[in-house]
Order: sequence, then structure tokens, then C-alpha cells
Amino acid sequence: MEQQKSLTVKKLFEDNKERLNLRLLNGPEGMIRRITEKDIQRPGLVLAGFMELFTYNRVQVLGSTEMLYLNKLEAEKAKEALQRIFQFEIPCFIITDNNSVPEEILLMAEDKAVCLFATELSTTDLTHLLIDYLDDQFAPTITVHGSLVDVYGTGVLLTGRSGIGKSEIALDLVERGHRLVSDDVVIISRKAEGVLIGTGTELLKHFMEIRGVGIIDIRRMFGIRAIRLQKRVEMEIELVEWDEKEEYERLGLIEKKKEYLGVPIDYVKLPIFPGKNITVIAESLALNLHLKVYGFHPAKDFNARLLQTIQDKQRIRKYLERDLE
Repeated sequence: MEQQKSLTVKKLFEDNKERLNLRLLNGPEGMIRRITEKDIQRPGLVLAGFMELFTYNRVQVLGSTEMLYLNKLEAEKAKEALQRIFQFEIPCFIITDNNSVPEEILLMAEDKAVCLFATELSTTDLTHLLIDYLDDQFAPTITVHGSLVDVYGTGVLLTGRSGIGKSEIALDLVERGHRLVSDDVVIISRKAEGVLIGTGTELLKHFMEIRGVGIIDIRRMFGIRAIRLQKRVEMEIELVEWDEKEEYERLGLIEKKKEYLGVPIDYVKLPIFPGKNITVIAESLALNLHLKVYGFHPAKDFNARLLQTIQDKQRIRKYLERDLE
């Protein structure tokens, strides 16, 4: 299930204080306000009196255009323009280009407990950096029970019922030189069109539970080379018990997909039984995906070769049947 995102003004400030050169110009009372939209708003039209379509629940950016407009107004008109904005529950304001801040804005921001920030960045630079940050914070996210491992550069998500052996396979992959992203709980976010990024939780980090053994620390045991903080999710391998009554894919001509957050990824339903080397199969599937990316499809190539062989044999047989000498 997709999770609803929001963040506090305090988090926005703490995460971007140095990156955006933000300075708080008034009291911290407004730090508890929440930002619920990833887009930003430049309220120039609202200052001019056009109230329709004003998205007040966004971060409000006051650039040189807005500040010049306010400075050109008479004191009473400027006050009325500001009152139109401050009647709404604004998360916060950011004033760019080191513009001077009129006393009236400071007084209203203090009265309404709205944080007022200033930065030396231009409006264009601030907008690019802030939108990039907000896009990341508000990326659609779901939580999946499984293990995510970087196998030969392919993000492989191992899923299956609890206790089927996902962690043991992930551990075996790490021992063979691959890199663990997360075990047990994988947080998947859609960062851009067609791109899913998987990470672990802050609590679990790179710990792993092995049934019968307990909790182990992958980073301390195998070193920094054995872990990744995040990885693009490109393939899911679902582990299932072998069922003699079920028919499994033999050739691989039918490519199955599974969607997360509207993004399809390669999906393989892999039956397991004692003695089957799932680790090597996972490596092979990852490498096979690389071949497909470069335009090589082993199953289709084999099928084409098989059909060509059959056609050649039929042609020879027809020739021999007509050879009456």
C-alpha cells in the first residue's frame, strides 16, 4: 500500500540549511507546520489580488519580482497584499537573492507563527535545488517483505513466504561478492518515470536475521564492499516450494512482469527444493537480464535456431522425397 508523505518545516530547514544557505528570520514556532505537497508556489498573482487557484499549502517562494512589487506599493496597499496571503495556513516562506525584508512581513510572520527564511541563492537556483529535494521526499513509497541484493549491478528483490530462505540466499550472494541493500524489509520508492529505488529502514540498516543463528551484522562481518545504501529494483525472484502438479516455465519465452507503484519489473517465480542452488540461479538471472538489455534474448535465439533447424530438415526431406534417381 502506498504511503502518504509529508514533512515538517523543521526537517526541511535542517536538511537544507547548508545546501540552500537558509537563515531563519523569525521565531521557531512555525517549525511544527507540515508541508504536504512537493511543488512550490510563487505567490505573485495573489499579492496582486488574484486569489483563484492559490495553492497555499506549498512552500511559498518570494523572489526579486515579488519583493520589487511589494516595495513599489504604498504602505497600506502592501499591507493589504500581505494580509491576503497570511490569512491562509502557509507552511513557510523563503525569500531569495538576499532581498531586504519589509518590517510588515516580519511582523505578520511572527504573529501567524509562520517561519520566514532567507537565502542568498537566486530564485532559479533555489527552485531547482528545492524541487529536487521535495521530489525525493514525496516520492511514492511502499514497503515490501523481502531481501534486496545488488547482483552484478542488477537490483534483485527476493520475495516469498516467511521462512522460505530469502535471507540465507541473500547471505550466500554477499559471501560470493555481491552487495546487500536490505533484508526483511525493503522500502521501494518511485523516483522518476520507470525508476524504482529500494532502500532499507533506518533501524535494520544492514542487519540480517538467520533462523537458528540470530542477528548478524553484514557490514561488520564482510566490510563496506558488501553493502549498498540503495539500489534500483529491476527484477523480482519469488521463491516458492516445488509443486509437482504445477507447470513451470521451461524456455523463458514468456516474460512475466510485476508492477510496483505503476512500474513493471521482470518477475520470475522460482520453485525450490533441497539441493537446488538458488544462489547461482539468481546470478544467472541477473546476467541474463543484462543480455536482454543489450538486445540478446537467449530463449528467443534458441527458439529461432530450433525453428530454423526444423525448416532445414523439412527442406532436405522434401528434396530427398523428390529425388527419383
